[in-house]
Amino acid sequence: MKRIRITPAWYFSDEAGNQLDPQVFVLLEGVHRHGKLTEAARMAGVSYRHAWNLLGKWQEFFGISLVELQRGKGAHLSPLGEKLLWAEQRVIARLGPQLESLGSELNLAIQQTLEGVKPVLRLYASHGYAVELLPEYLDELRLDLQYCSPREALVALNRGACDLAGFHLPQGAVGTRLARGYRHLLKPRSHRVLRFITRRQGLMLRPGNPCGVHGLEALVEGQARFINRQPDSGTRALLDGLLRDAGLSSRHIQGYELEEYTHSAVAAYIAAGMADVGFGVEAAARRFGLDFVPLASEDYLLVCHHRSLSEPRLESFREVLASDAFQQAVSALPGYSLNRCGEVEGVEALMAG
Repeated sequence: MKRIRITPAWYFSDEAGNQLDPQVFVLLEGVHRHGKLTEAARMAGVSYRHAWNLLGKWQEFFGISLVELQRGKGAHLSPLGEKLLWAEQRVIARLGPQLESLGSELNLAIQQTLEGVKPVLRLYASHGYAVELLPEYLDELRLDLQYCSPREALVALNRGACDLAGFHLPQGAVGTRLARGYRHLLKPRSHRVLRFITRRQGLMLRPGNPCGVHGLEALVEGQARFINRQPDSGTRALLDGLLRDAGLSSRHIQGYELEEYTHSAVAAYIAAGMADVGFGVEAAARRFGLDFVPLASEDYLLVCHHRSLSEPRLESFREVLASDAFQQAVSALPGYSLNRCGEVEGVEALMAG
């Protein structure tokens, strides 16, 4: 089935109404990655001459160069070029989950218009890279994927707004405490858990770790600039739990009050040099070329009503989870591992302690 993806695009205009081609962002990323304008042009699918002309137009527009070329030393981004590239990366990372949710709604509407109304599997879930893979492998199953906080996902399941709720629980004492907060939303008689994946969370650091951060203690003792997640996220709850167990106060963390809304947005914020350290999944750190210090493992779980397990929609979904193609894709994500993926168990284990 054809799937439509929504991506944000930047358009710059001046008081005279002149606009510039957003293709330059591909060129900037290519220069950042490869240090050569020839490779950047190849990435953008344009000739070297056209790439040179585009950069010239942008330099004329801004009055300052975006890329600096040196004979025998290749190319590198100017300060303004770096600022533009990382600003775009932050916007994409911040808006990504919302745009994916909207894209899911549009794809579903198109499919139902063309093929008629057919069964749909509704998944409300905390955003994650493994969940993000699902639409690529559910070719024969119509998926309505909506990203939200863990608590919102479970509330949606209880009111019948979705068929599956995805959330994550840390392993160990922090996870035991957090699970207690979900007790009123998890019903042993009616709910079942689908095992999914395990992933590593920890400190995302600027390349080379110039601030020498190797644990949470360094956040409160040093001058490293921190970027946080929003309060209703599971990742924020995990961080706060780890700080509590270590006897550390968040009041002494520089930047604790600054927030981003996805793992990728936190990583992009650090990659842009706006912070020295953040907290999130290893996959985000590696995607943005950051260093990573693992601090916790957590299980990402899917919850459904037991009566829906025998429905064809859930049976097809579990077949995809068990497929070699999907499991290989998950295993390729840094810091991700399979954890009895697709197996069913009761919720009692989550509520113990």
